[in-house]
Amino acid sequence: MIQRTLVVLKPDTVKRGLIGEVINRFERVGLHLVGMKMVQPDEQHYYKHYEEIGTMITRYNKDIFDLNRDYMMTGPVIAMVREGVEAIPLVRKLA
Repeated sequence: MIQRTLVVLKPDTVKRGLIGEVINRFERVGLHLVGMKMVQPDEQHYYKHYEEIGTMITRYNKDIFDLNRDYMMTGPVIAMVREGVEAIPLVRKLA
């Protein structure tokens, strides 16, 4: 089954210059790039992504959410959508 999934390259990946290497790994396993952009989301965006969608505070606690949000806000991230056969489990395996 062809699937699409979101992949976010975190600030340390961007700062360390590893974007190309990570992209190559996804391409080598046959995941096609549908879209990609560099963004620097604000606190509201991270709350929506990690709590409203991922229920991080509900599943863990606010301290974990705060640590993760603070880390993610240290720099820009690369958001991309990858597509391919069984893309979701494949991305989980690679990550």
